[in-house]
Amino acid sequence: VGVDNLVIDIPVGRGTKAETISEGRRLAQMFVDLGKRVGIRVECGLTYGEQPVGHAVGPALEAREALIALCDPEKAPSSLVEKSTALAGMLLEMGDKAPQGYGKDLAFDLLKSGKALSKMREIIEAQGGDPDVKPEDIPVGQHRIAIEAPCNGYITGVDNSAIVAIARAAGAPQEPGAGLTLSWKRGAKVRKGDAILEIYAERESRLEEAYKLALKLKPITVEGMLLHRVPEKQEY
Repeated sequence: VGVDNLVIDIPVGRGTKAETISEGRRLAQMFVDLGKRVGIRVECGLTYGEQPVGHAVGPALEAREALIALCDPEKAPSSLVEKSTALAGMLLEMGDKAPQGYGKDLAFDLLKSGKALSKMREIIEAQGGDPDVKPEDIPVGQHRIAIEAPCNGYITGVDNSAIVAIARAAGAPQEPGAGLTLSWKRGAKVRKGDAILEIYAERESRLEEAYKLALKLKPITVEGMLLHRVPEKQEY
């Protein structure tokens, strides 16, 4: 099949296909065993999957974010850089390009030096695309709407399965410009009215559908530090 070494990312956590480490290990072993049968050396990375990596969900939005990371890692979400270099590092070690345990460091050096960007531009050109493309050149859905924080507080939960459902309702991945972006993630402090999520769609009807679903599913939980009072204060 033309592949000698393969790294597979297996996100683990609520809302993913493998909700526990043990489930992730079982799935990983299946991939490893399958690889042996077809002559491919497979390694799997079990990664944190309880909220999106980076801030974008959807083909064009994710492509923009990935290109930002390649152009300037300092401007990219740290979770995206961390996960990408960890997985790339595994492959570099498998290919004997880095000593065991040093693949991630090499991957980060390649990213920071601009060599990863140069190689990406070569790949884009080989596939007939514009090698000089900038993040802002990648078109995203023109129809947009924001979901606002309902109160002052902290983001205490991000429902991955709800995020995916909303992105699909908006048209992703069939419509490349559709998807959503998260302004903040778990632990961030927000104020009432802050935009915590923005939905993108190529068609207005899709945007309305995704917006209604977002209001129903409430994919991001915002709470104050005081969650409940016991016993409840009685009114007389």
